[in-house]
Amino acid sequence: MPATVDFNYHIRPILVQKCYLCHGPDASSRQANLRLDTYEGATALLKSGNRAIDLKHTEKSMVLFRINHTDPDMIMPTPDSKLVLTEKEKELLEKWIQQGAAWKPHWAFISPEKQNTPDKNKNPIDYFIDREMKNQGLTPVEEASKNSLIRRVSFLLTGLPPSPSEVQSFLNDSSSDAYPKMVDKYLNSPHFGERWARHWMDLVRFAETKGHEFDYAIPGAWRYRDYLIRAFNGDVPYNQLVKEHLAGDLLPQPRINKVEKINESQLGTLFFAFPEGTHSPVDIRKDEADRIDNLIDVTGKTFLGLTVSCAKCHDHKFDPISTKDYYALYGVMEGTRFSPASPHIYETKKRFETLKGVQDSLKDLVLLNWMDQFSKNKVMSNTDSVLGNFTGSDLNRWKSDGLAFTDETTLGDPIFNKKANLVGFESGKASSKRLAKGVFGALRSPDFIIDKNNIGVYASGSKGTIRIIIDNFQLISYPIYGGLTKQVDNEKMDKYLFDVSQWKGHKAYVEILPGIYDNHLFKMPKDAFVEVKYVISFNDKWFEPPLISAKWNPQKSLDSKKIKVYLEKKERYQSYFPDSTEFISSITDGFGKNSPVFIRGNHNELSKEKVPRSFLSALSTGKFNLNVSGSGRLALAEAITNKDNPLTYRVFVNRVWHHLFGKGIVETVDNFGLQGKLPTHPELLDYLALTFVKEGYSMKKLIRQIVLSETFKRTTKGMESSVKKDPLNHYLSFYPLRRLEAESLRDAILSVSGNLDSTLFGKSVPVHITSFMNGRGKPGRSGPMDGEGRRSIYVEMRRNFLDPFMSAFDRPIPFTTFGKRTVTNVPAQALILMNDPFIHNQAAVMVKKMNETGISGFTARIQWIYQRAFSRNPSEEEIISARSFYESLKKKHQGKDKKLLDEMIWKDFIHTHFNLKEFIYLI
Repeated sequence: MPATVDFNYHIRPILVQKCYLCHGPDASSRQANLRLDTYEGATALLKSGNRAIDLKHTEKSMVLFRINHTDPDMIMPTPDSKLVLTEKEKELLEKWIQQGAAWKPHWAFISPEKQNTPDKNKNPIDYFIDREMKNQGLTPVEEASKNSLIRRVSFLLTGLPPSPSEVQSFLNDSSSDAYPKMVDKYLNSPHFGERWARHWMDLVRFAETKGHEFDYAIPGAWRYRDYLIRAFNGDVPYNQLVKEHLAGDLLPQPRINKVEKINESQLGTLFFAFPEGTHSPVDIRKDEADRIDNLIDVTGKTFLGLTVSCAKCHDHKFDPISTKDYYALYGVMEGTRFSPASPHIYETKKRFETLKGVQDSLKDLVLLNWMDQFSKNKVMSNTDSVLGNFTGSDLNRWKSDGLAFTDETTLGDPIFNKKANLVGFESGKASSKRLAKGVFGALRSPDFIIDKNNIGVYASGSKGTIRIIIDNFQLISYPIYGGLTKQVDNEKMDKYLFDVSQWKGHKAYVEILPGIYDNHLFKMPKDAFVEVKYVISFNDKWFEPPLISAKWNPQKSLDSKKIKVYLEKKERYQSYFPDSTEFISSITDGFGKNSPVFIRGNHNELSKEKVPRSFLSALSTGKFNLNVSGSGRLALAEAITNKDNPLTYRVFVNRVWHHLFGKGIVETVDNFGLQGKLPTHPELLDYLALTFVKEGYSMKKLIRQIVLSETFKRTTKGMESSVKKDPLNHYLSFYPLRRLEAESLRDAILSVSGNLDSTLFGKSVPVHITSFMNGRGKPGRSGPMDGEGRRSIYVEMRRNFLDPFMSAFDRPIPFTTFGKRTVTNVPAQALILMNDPFIHNQAAVMVKKMNETGISGFTARIQWIYQRAFSRNPSEEEIISARSFYESLKKKHQGKDKKLLDEMIWKDFIHTHFNLKEFIYLI
């Protein structure tokens, strides 16, 4: 029994597990109007005249009376709850009340406190770990061998085994800074980003297809993977990375990769594209609610370590997250729209601005005296049935993104013949070819509620598209949604009619863009354009809204020579744009939208009042106004990354610790709420979080400090006395034994066999489809068995056709955040390592490589294998055992061709070693 009972570490867990079910924050399940989740509620006067916790007369506290009662009608928790307090828990509650029942906020919602580390010559990490070990009566073990250390560092920092030459170089280096130099080598390896990107991809449920029936591709998913690798290799500050995920399209100063000529920040928004997607949901409103719920769930867990989605139907049962908090975030996500985007927008924009400068100069030359007149000609819609009228000079509250439409119509643009003579002016319309054809841009209406049978669009174009987006649903196709998209292929103005009668009452917007969708992949031909005069809604009869005439006559002679120069420049610059551009699945800001509460989570039962968009009320770390004209995503990103946010940086440094030790300081890495585990070393967690912020959010600096600690360098064999006291090794008296993740195991096999292609980046290698992998959306062709030798991170991840090897070794199914992978021990793993053709093939490849080296002596061959597979030389006993293995197989298969027999035996020997614990685990 502790001398002082601490509320957060001793009492709150009891209340959460045993009392909150009936007396917690959720009013809908609260019994007897008693709250035990707040100080005010626990000490309030009850109807009986008593108090649950009576601070003046502690012996009269009803909590103590009820938990110690023996009558089934009086005891708490009630027998039908199946919850029982242990005697120790009862004693803790009694002692806590007697000591004054000091109440604290949940530890994770309190800002990290600055920690003192008296020994300036000691790594602060070791100070905190050693202090707690001493308190627990534990003894640390010695440092691991140099062979083990380089293997540990190489795998944990790059996901690959060290090469024999790297091992030998480290063993030969007797300088005092040999270990830090070795660590820095792997921190600066280009493969570092591959390793840590794969960790991150578990958080954001990365996949390259949508799953469900047709397993549609997610355009540009592989570019997001490459973006992560570059970001981690470049040590992009973590707060920047978070902002790019949530609002990379809105950052005032995006991160531009001038080598690749791409907008890196924009690529981060692919985060929004990774939820699963149903191609034809019957209930489209529910589908939107499910998609947004997944976004909120993953955002909350990934960046804050909170299960925010538990507040969808009611106030969170345990954490201070209300249903209003949930729907405040729902409005942010609902106000976000999906859009194709070019990863090369940075380069395209530079060309576009050059062309626009020529166009503007030309227009100024001609229209100097008439622009004021043109700008005054606007059309104000005089009926709700006119959704958009572009015959005036502005876009009528419609939003454009990309480059094609800019922010105004073509009203008044001059038209010249080939001799540079003015022949007239453009009539008013929204046009994507104002500067050039084949330039991407999308024009989107504000949200509206469908209240009429038809939507009409008066448009012209070539290879253009008009879509009616219902409830932000993107996978528009037959049988249900095919009528909501039409291709524009008439260069004369024509009427495009959409029957939306079945969608009355639904939220919608109109999307107009040059380019076409081919099986949900967006393509932009060089000659694509679309122009639109107006958009209307009506029940029976098409009508024309009031239009602006564009017939003005010039009042001044024109300098045709100057005009001809500009026209020639314009024609030349228009050729800059490529025939077609690759597009990724991205997002753009919609219109500000507050959401009602879905009563009990039912999307068909809405509250009358809407919830203003805001950050979580329990984390008010500053004034962040999410109620803006757009979605509020940028303000949300600022709130999450605010340096005073008590969760964001604790959660991240804990994730890093988890990946380096196999277990976080907080074991429940995705849940820092009341249902999560308490930190084993809270002061260390606060120290790491504050240092991380102070050091500029550098992940590499954080990893370096951890890996250089004595705690990290300990051997994996614990002392018997320590293991008895701390069998789960919470206090790290020895380094935790851990199995390689699926990707590291596969990559290690490729690496030691000599078959690894270490090329970075690029499109994914198609997944290998075995004869047992069937189902809807099956790809037309299978990828090679060895994935072309590429690292596992580059092998395509199809939701409906996940790699069996990866799944068997616990790579998670990508549907939500998995910060901590399950580590199972099942027969399928042993069967795969014994029987998978890939494993046999790589063993054969390794034999071939060995033969190519010219190594002929038996001992030399065993040494060559051990150095590659285990980063060490074999012992004498192991050499003797290997010779016995060789001779026994030779005797068993005598009579076979000598060369073939020799290759078979060595293949079996290598295959056997792929199955050894030392190969599969970090010893």
